[in-house]
Amino acid sequence: MYEHPMENGKSGAVMIRFGELFLKSEPVRRQFMKVLISNIRSALTSHGIEYTLTDNRSRILVSSETPEVLVPLLSHIFGVVDIAPALLTDSTLPGLCNAAGELARRNLKPGMSFAIRARRDQVPGFTSQELGAQAGGVVLDAVPGVRVDLTHPDYEIYLEARKEGGIAYDIRIPGPGGLPYGTQGSVLSLLSAGIDSPVASWMMMKRGVKVSFLYIDTGRWAGSDCYNNVIRNLSALSLWVPGIQLTLHIVHAQLFYDTLMNDCEPRYRCVLCKRGMLMIAEEYAAERKHQAVVTGDNLGQVATQTLQNIVTISSATEIPILRPLIGYDKEDIITLARKIGTFSNEPGNTSCGVVPPKPATAADSALIKELEEKLRIRSMIPSLLDTMERITVLNGEIMPLHSGF
Repeated sequence: MYEHPMENGKSGAVMIRFGELFLKSEPVRRQFMKVLISNIRSALTSHGIEYTLTDNRSRILVSSETPEVLVPLLSHIFGVVDIAPALLTDSTLPGLCNAAGELARRNLKPGMSFAIRARRDQVPGFTSQELGAQAGGVVLDAVPGVRVDLTHPDYEIYLEARKEGGIAYDIRIPGPGGLPYGTQGSVLSLLSAGIDSPVASWMMMKRGVKVSFLYIDTGRWAGSDCYNNVIRNLSALSLWVPGIQLTLHIVHAQLFYDTLMNDCEPRYRCVLCKRGMLMIAEEYAAERKHQAVVTGDNLGQVATQTLQNIVTISSATEIPILRPLIGYDKEDIITLARKIGTFSNEPGNTSCGVVPPKPATAADSALIKELEEKLRIRSMIPSLLDTMERITVLNGEIMPLHSGF
């Protein structure tokens, strides 16, 4: 079992690496780093963790008296490429080599092969190759019966000699990558009880977009487990922005769906439903200055997601509609949902009673608009928005339900 290097009183920290931020111009990079560090601080503070944080430009170091909680928390922060529990030392050859020996004694076993991956940044007096060779000698002395293999080692130790100090580590825990949450504007996501929309939301969050959520409740036409699954999806997504509240507004739209069931030709219900949902989302988004609407649409997956129907549905609104899953295979979406924590093997009854046996797959735009006007769908929207409920979630915990905005 891997032993955390901060245990047993050894000076250490968690090292955070970030990748894509280096591609930005210096002013943009500084702004993104400011947001990333703010998000890290929010995550730690919201969990009651006392810590110290150091920004070494290319690395962020976080130290705490409770190091075991840092990795699972910080590895869920967007913008983080990976996390490494690390030993901190000075940037001298003896300091770094001793740290390598300490890590090896804990985690390298006789019969295993190892490699030293050394790098140096603005530290004079030795080369990276010299650091690697000397540290390798220390490891060979510290753990008898091991051998060097630089190509396919069983175990690797990473040594970084930097002007701010030395860092030694031997494991990297992947983070989500992407961009810091909150650096790319805000959108409204149409969240559902299904698999696709939470994955689409997560993908936008990963790209730094601040996401608010809207659930359009079909009332008596919804499966009995829809509401609970929506809340579960929201809760799971909130774990990827620790310390930051996510907000879901629920629109009780049974009146709209009663109209579709009673006064609409069945095969056009689904297209009219999706157009109505986008109309509701557009009006809500305009009031809150959201820049786009996100959906979980996936080309060809269901009747409303044929190309012609997507075009017909999209024409209902002027706000940009983002569809991050449009070209994904279903299995790829499920794989992501498992990773995110929104997939359930037993989702219960999440059926929709509005779906007809044979929905239209190529609805004519002119006909749909004519039906829409006849049903007076757009005129229903203000009254639907007046009865919204709001749910907020923080760190996976649902907070009290409130009425209104």
